[in-house]
Amino acid sequence: MKSPLIRRIPRELKSEPGKQLAVFLFFVLIISAVSGFIVSADSLKEAYDETFEKYNIEHGNFELMQKADEQTFSDIEEEGDITLYENFYKQEETKGFDSKLRIFGQRDDVDRVCLLSGEMPYEENEIAIDRLYAKNHDLERGSEIEIEGAVLKVTGIVALSDYSCLYENPTDLMFDNDKFGVGVMSAKGFDSLREDKIHYCYSWMYNDGRPKDDTAANERAEELIKDISKHAAMTGFIPEYSNQAIHFSGNDMDGDRTSIMAFLYITVGILAFIFAITTDITITAEAGVIGTLRASGYTRGELVRHYLVLPMLTLITAAVIGNVLGYTFFEKYMAMAYLNSYSLTDYQVRFSPDAFIMTTAVPLVIMFIINLVTLTRKMKLSPLRFLRHDLSRRGKKKAFRLNTKIPIMTRFRLRVIFQNMPNYITIVIGTLLANAILLFGSVFNPMLENYQDSVSDNMLAEYIYVTKVPVETSVSGAEKGAMLSLETVGNKHDEDISVYGVADKSRYIRIDHSKDGVFLSSAYRDKYGIDEGDTIKLKDKYSDKNYTFNVNGFYDYPASLAVFMDIDSFREEFELDSDYGNIYFSNKELDDIDDSLIASKITRDDLTKTSRQLMRSLGSIVSIYKYFGVIMFVLVIYLLAKIIIEKNTQSISMTKILGYLPKEVNSLYVTPTTLVTIAAIIFTIPFSNWLIGFIMKVIFMSYPGYFKYEVSPVTLIGSGVIGVVSYILVSLLLGRKVKKIPLAEALKNAE
Repeated sequence: MKSPLIRRIPRELKSEPGKQLAVFLFFVLIISAVSGFIVSADSLKEAYDETFEKYNIEHGNFELMQKADEQTFSDIEEEGDITLYENFYKQEETKGFDSKLRIFGQRDDVDRVCLLSGEMPYEENEIAIDRLYAKNHDLERGSEIEIEGAVLKVTGIVALSDYSCLYENPTDLMFDNDKFGVGVMSAKGFDSLREDKIHYCYSWMYNDGRPKDDTAANERAEELIKDISKHAAMTGFIPEYSNQAIHFSGNDMDGDRTSIMAFLYITVGILAFIFAITTDITITAEAGVIGTLRASGYTRGELVRHYLVLPMLTLITAAVIGNVLGYTFFEKYMAMAYLNSYSLTDYQVRFSPDAFIMTTAVPLVIMFIINLVTLTRKMKLSPLRFLRHDLSRRGKKKAFRLNTKIPIMTRFRLRVIFQNMPNYITIVIGTLLANAILLFGSVFNPMLENYQDSVSDNMLAEYIYVTKVPVETSVSGAEKGAMLSLETVGNKHDEDISVYGVADKSRYIRIDHSKDGVFLSSAYRDKYGIDEGDTIKLKDKYSDKNYTFNVNGFYDYPASLAVFMDIDSFREEFELDSDYGNIYFSNKELDDIDDSLIASKITRDDLTKTSRQLMRSLGSIVSIYKYFGVIMFVLVIYLLAKIIIEKNTQSISMTKILGYLPKEVNSLYVTPTTLVTIAAIIFTIPFSNWLIGFIMKVIFMSYPGYFKYEVSPVTLIGSGVIGVVSYILVSLLLGRKVKKIPLAEALKNAE
């Protein structure tokens, strides 16, 4: 025989449709979003991990100034116990796209290519290009790309296994899949391109296999670089484990997973707590019924199980629907957030046990435990106490006296706040979390725009040319300087630092040349918290040399981590010729230097790629946070405020009997919630701002370069306005709830 209590569940659901629907939709939203994220991330990450063996990704690469002859090639292989592969590329400026295209030859042995659509190139004028580069420039099979001296026809869309993230240089703060792309041509097609654009890049594979971890890889790389430097002049060297183009995308997926899990469990915990409060209110309202059932022979366990059914059923249903949406719509949406940023190979959607456990099993356990503890504690009371509505486990507390000089209506509102303090505390916590999520979604794009403007306003010069060998130019205004790259010492993530030698009375970089020591860029100072008078230690990544410098001051340059020093001191410190110079600062293009002698050209586009790429790659994810913050804020406030009204149903009904108008009743019971909520919005915004700033600083500490967190007052005010407007919608619903409370409610359960 079925328990008659089952018949009460539909009635309970029907009596509270708004609350149940709100919680149900919220659970569906959070579970589907997180499930979709985990499924897409796991599927992409598994495919990414397989690329190392499937496409035979290199163990590292280096670039030589000149092509290695057979003897040099053989000596490097023998001494390093490695197998070398020619992986030459030619980098061309595209016409019409204002971008750089790095073109490789046919790759059959190492760093093989994944063909996503179309065909691989065969003829001299054919090319297969990276998927993201093609998407960003509206290219498809049959499109044409014009470079100097050739027009190339696109035959296929590909992903290069060693360019899952389009970093032009490993020292860049951010990749750029708009201004930089990669492609492959047939051997004869590659040979047909201009030879003055060639880069002699060699990939290597260790003969005894890939090192077991980064420490072992670093030790092998340090030995290998010494072996290579004996035989040839290097212009670049990067082992696979530190190659951002290979590893950034995989590391990013792992980091995102941790943050999204923390977000899920915090949210589920808050909602479970709200459900527990709701259940507690329900038990209080049905105390007489529970007392009668207990007196009629129903056990505590039967009643606990009955009151567990509705919250668990709500969550289970939401989890089922959420997972279905997660594996379908949200998987595609979340995957696009990665595919819009990274040049990943093809992948298959795979069932993720972690997604089921984390989005379904764990939330169910959290919900079950919190509600079980609440119900068990309540059901320990005797049937007689339920019948008397005496559910307090402590003696009645005497309310502390409020000053009689306070107006009666104000005192009444204060009493409402004090009597519902746990609920209001939860409102504050929920507001803080929602504000942080909303603020992150609101500040990101304005912050990137401010950063981009700051970088543009503080450029060293419109053009910085880095040459392979010292050369001269006759372009007016061009100023010779010197530059080399060193690495930080003692940090968790050693990163490249550009050291500039600046000419006396420079028109581009104005530092005090009378002082011994160096000047740091503002980005370097802000990232590592360095003060004037401190010392910094840097090392040469191609040798064992270390350098220590005294910090004399700072230079306003937010674009990168850099050190500026007098050029004579630079030449003396690094044992260079008295007339050495390998860079030019100029506000005009240097058209009298042969392209084959230019190692790199740094322009405004290069310096602002960070902000452009972050806006492109994270725009869709950020918008999710923004809308989710609003939804979470509305639901948390609505549910808790509704609970407060339900808890005071009899009191509200009595005030109506006493002749209070609906407007006055709202001022007594809705206004306190309004005051607390608006105060919470106002006072949690600064803390949310600090919290987001702290989190971003921690995150960007592991990135090369520095990204400064700045938020304008207008953005903060805008977030507050969104919160207030959202609450106005909630208050309208609460006003309707108060209006519907009948006068007869005051006569119920009267002792």
